[in-house]
Amino acid sequence: MHESTIWCERDHVFIIDQTLLPLECKRVEIRTCGEMWEAIRALRVRGAPAIGIAAAFGIWLGIRSSDCVLSGGLIEQIDQCCDYMATARPTAVNLFWAVERIRNLVHGHAGCVPEEIKELVLREAQSMIEEDNAVCLSIGRHGAGLVHDGCRVLTHCNAGGLATARYGTALAPVYYAMEKEGRKVHVYADETRPLLQGARLTAWELKQAGIPVTLICDNMAASVMRRGLIDIVIVGTDRVARNGDFANKIGTYGVAVLAHAHNIPFYAAAPLSSIDLTAADGAAIPIEERDPDEVTRIRGIQIAPDGIDVFNPAFDVTPCDYVTGFITEKGIARPPFDQSIPLLFQQPDFD
Repeated sequence: MHESTIWCERDHVFIIDQTLLPLECKRVEIRTCGEMWEAIRALRVRGAPAIGIAAAFGIWLGIRSSDCVLSGGLIEQIDQCCDYMATARPTAVNLFWAVERIRNLVHGHAGCVPEEIKELVLREAQSMIEEDNAVCLSIGRHGAGLVHDGCRVLTHCNAGGLATARYGTALAPVYYAMEKEGRKVHVYADETRPLLQGARLTAWELKQAGIPVTLICDNMAASVMRRGLIDIVIVGTDRVARNGDFANKIGTYGVAVLAHAHNIPFYAAAPLSSIDLTAADGAAIPIEERDPDEVTRIRGIQIAPDGIDVFNPAFDVTPCDYVTGFITEKGIARPPFDQSIPLLFQQPDFD
């Protein structure tokens, strides 16, 4: 339960290779910046918060063995690593948040010697793990008030511990309600085509945690709602625009429309690092399109005709009108979001 997703042990960086779950839980050492870029691109590490942390460690891996004797040369190498890591995936804003955080850190310490700068980058990456754990626990505490005893929660994709350093965002209120408040909760997990993150990851981690979970196909959500089996929908997010539009795994928009049609509250769990105040609305969020083989094959087995045209966006944008609220580490933001979301950044740091 709550096993780390990414961690550093005696200057060695490890991840759980999520492409192998649920059949194998394999811990893999990442040795270079290029290996971390590939791990992010290939979804070996995934989930917006985890991607940000991984990028920070990737930058450190890229310069830890540098033989630069001048800080200027090392900072130039760090800038190159930052630029490279930023190309791994386009939608999750946490990736760019982490990259710029490292970049700003080293430029602010240009007077330090190279070995000190390397140590600063490593400590900053490690601190992101500690911060993420605190953020997710706070999201869990704020969101637990929405999860009553006997609550039935629908979620889409995986925004649990596997998508963060450890505790998750969308599933954090479930974990908190059960572990801290002693409430009974049942989760319905969409399978989440085409890569089945709900089936492979969410169902796996909830089962590992001993939390009752029912797996459903994506096209069953409407029927399950109509039968009165869902009390609340909680999903994660990869990027929230200033007005409350947000991008999440493909299919989230449809779930939001269904929840609205069935008068079911729909929440997104969003650490402040996933909020992009420079994006006025959802139209400003870049949407990643991925390899057609993800749709036409499952674990290498072909399931569609040869040569078929494929459209494979990894994310969609849910308009703010369908969102009941955003669960953040500083509390729950409610409409009008163009006012409540910016106010979050003016509040004191959370406990």
